Amino acid sequence: MSRLAIRIFALLAIALVLPCAGQIPEDELEEGPFVRVKLNEDGSRTIFRRSPDNRTVTKKTYSSNGVLQGITVYRMDKAGNPRGCKIYDGQKTEMFKVRYGYDKNWGRLVEERMFDSRVKNIDPDTGQEMPVRRFIYTYDAQGNRSKPISIVLRPGAKAEDVYGSGPSAYERNPFDEPPKKINPRSRPVGGGR
Repeated sequence: MSRLAIRIFALLAIALVLPCAGQIPEDELEEGPFVRVKLNEDGSRTIFRRSPDNRTVTKKTYSSNGVLQGITVYRMDKAGNPRGCKIYDGQKTEMFKVRYGYDKNWGRLVEERMFDSRVKNIDPDTGQEMPVRRFIYTYDAQGNRSKPISIVLRPGAKAEDVYGSGPSAYERNPFDEPPKKINPRSRPVGGGR
């Protein structure tokens, strides 16, 4: 076999194998009534999948090259608000569990408490499990939610040290809007018009 033929064969083999490694499964990318896909500014994707009864929402984040970065599984109440969630890393190891608190009068999110799933932090005074991080939300007169106030309960740690820079609660429910076609004028592939 000539060097050129070997090179072409090697390139074809690499081209066939590489897309499979770290690629987002095809069924994850199809939007519909139970799936929403968000393309992030850095090229990563966040995929939301809800159960038919709307009681569970699973958020998976993939890097720009298709590697699973993390999973968050939300448990929802009857009104569609997250009541709690579990956060897993890219290897599906449970890292944190989160509880959400809502205002009794308005039903708005007012607090998020994040607990370490691997090591329980016990308050020596009460014997209760302590969160490693809290987010407190306030609202203006028009009902717009402020940026959260972050409280880290690990001595010497910053919010980013505990779990990223932001809260685990999503700003808007991704299922409140209908799915968007990437290109509304697109046609099926395969010669059909």
